[in-house]
Amino acid sequence: MKKKNIVITISLLVVIVVVGIGAFFKASAYQPTVNAKLVAQTSQETKDYYLISSKNANKGKLIFYPGALVTPQSYSLWAKKLANNGYQVYILKLPLNMAIFAPNKAQKIISQHPHEEYVLAGHSLGGVMASRFAAQHPHQVAGMIYLASYPDKKGTLKNTGIPVLSLTASRDGVLNQSQYAKAKKLLPQQTEYISIKGGNHGGFGSYGHQKGDHQPKISNQKQQTIIAEQISNWLNAKNHA
Repeated sequence: MKKKNIVITISLLVVIVVVGIGAFFKASAYQPTVNAKLVAQTSQETKDYYLISSKNANKGKLIFYPGALVTPQSYSLWAKKLANNGYQVYILKLPLNMAIFAPNKAQKIISQHPHEEYVLAGHSLGGVMASRFAAQHPHQVAGMIYLASYPDKKGTLKNTGIPVLSLTASRDGVLNQSQYAKAKKLLPQQTEYISIKGGNHGGFGSYGHQKGDHQPKISNQKQQTIIAEQISNWLNAKNHA
């Protein structure tokens, strides 16, 4: 086989593999519930994010990293409730719905209005990647919120002075509880920890049952309301501290 033909064959194999991986991730992604999809359709959509806001959303800006293989529209319900409480919420669109492929995606939003204050948040793997960004850009981040998530060593915020909120749920069957406990040493002592009684891992979004998760003891609507209330209360307290 001539060298040119070998190169062409290898190139075709690479394309096939890449397309196959992309198709796998797309087919495996968790899709939003009907209600979540409808709310997302009312947001401002760009190629990089969904912006969920309201007429009174002037208290601050939150940039959110979705969990692994979870479509961004799946977080629209609590985001809309938070927007109604005065906050703009940017839900990032991530390559193949995986934050690990775009850990610095928040920079695209921050660069548009660099003098504004931004709080970062993330669900599960999304929280890990958001924390890494916060650790690398502490002067650009006014707060960090983990939803069923925790930092790794690259995302430690222990000595940054960044305010932190950690939200978990009592029926979470996906979160690695051992790693979550160990990761507390990577966070500031003043970190606020809150557990949602009866909630589960998938309940931090609205996309149905997630593999390995426990059945919740509260409705998804109830968990969405609690998430928005807890984030709003924490942000209000932080802003008036």
